[in-house]
Amino acid sequence: MVSVRPSAAVASRATSGPGVDLPEGVTVSRWPVLRDASGVVRGYLPYLSFDVPLGLRLLFSRRPDVVVSEPPPTTGVVVRVACALRRVPYVYYAADVWSDAASSTGAPGLVVRLVTALERCALRGARHTIAVSEGVAERVRALGVPADRITVVRNGIDTTTFTPDGPVQTQPDTSPYLLYAGTASEWQGAEIFVEALAKVRATVPDARVVFLGQGSAWPAMRATAERLGLGPETTGAVTFVDAAPPEGAAAWLRGARAALVSLRPGQGYDFAFPTKVFAAVACGTPVLYAGPGPAGPVVSENSLGTVTGYDVDEVAAAMTALLVAERPDAAERARLGTWVHDHASADSAGDLAAAVVRSAARPG
Repeated sequence: MVSVRPSAAVASRATSGPGVDLPEGVTVSRWPVLRDASGVVRGYLPYLSFDVPLGLRLLFSRRPDVVVSEPPPTTGVVVRVACALRRVPYVYYAADVWSDAASSTGAPGLVVRLVTALERCALRGARHTIAVSEGVAERVRALGVPADRITVVRNGIDTTTFTPDGPVQTQPDTSPYLLYAGTASEWQGAEIFVEALAKVRATVPDARVVFLGQGSAWPAMRATAERLGLGPETTGAVTFVDAAPPEGAAAWLRGARAALVSLRPGQGYDFAFPTKVFAAVACGTPVLYAGPGPAGPVVSENSLGTVTGYDVDEVAAAMTALLVAERPDAAERARLGTWVHDHASADSAGDLAAAVVRSAARPG
């Protein structure tokens, strides 16, 4: 596997979990990359700092049977060129559609056209594409990929780590908390939970929201929390905790009254399905999902939590209801965990994706 070298902060926290104890026969080749101030690889120069060395490694390493590429599209184009030169098939993992995101965020027309051309090139050159949702698959087809070369494989969760039973993280003063676990960037719009908490505390004065992870939106969210009198320098009702290993994240999820998940409308990601939904439910914790996309119907139709629009008042009302309600009993938590095990485990998703990759490696 060819990847980026993790930042020092991430490397220091990665003491256990997937990617630390590698399966037999798996090796990882890492390369240093340019990162922004928050440690995230984003922007054209950081992508190029990975893509250029990647091309050389693909050209001069031992010839593989098949290559799996993921976004950004620049990486996909480099993979297409290198694989074409060595006559190696590749599979493209479409976790999202970058051209749609660029268009929805108001990028200049020239940039949108360039990203669309790069993405179309990367997708059309692949022997097969794995799409993370039906919505992504539809957009991939619109970019010119035949339907018989697309397989939908929804993200799964590790149901041996994320379980209803296990250690529970609590607040020092036992205050009830709602947890947002994972990356918080502009398109997720997680700041809506900070704004809603100001309204929630009128009914539940000791309510807290914990953000566990990282993300480019954290500085703005910290500023919003302080402005509303909720930040660490004031009441401490909103706290930010650095990303934890999977076992630690599971403990935080078990202790939360509910997990918070959001998707800001109109950012080009309305088709996305946040995996954090499955992580929470696997731990027996209901989800509050705010926003558009396919996750809402899954949550509501399977009684996995509460769904609202991306609206502060709606979200505040739902947060209040979850905080004042009784915690799910053991039977309900077990039902939630079983649902994820049966419908969204990483094992089942991995088996399906592996079958696609093996098939692409065959002559054809």
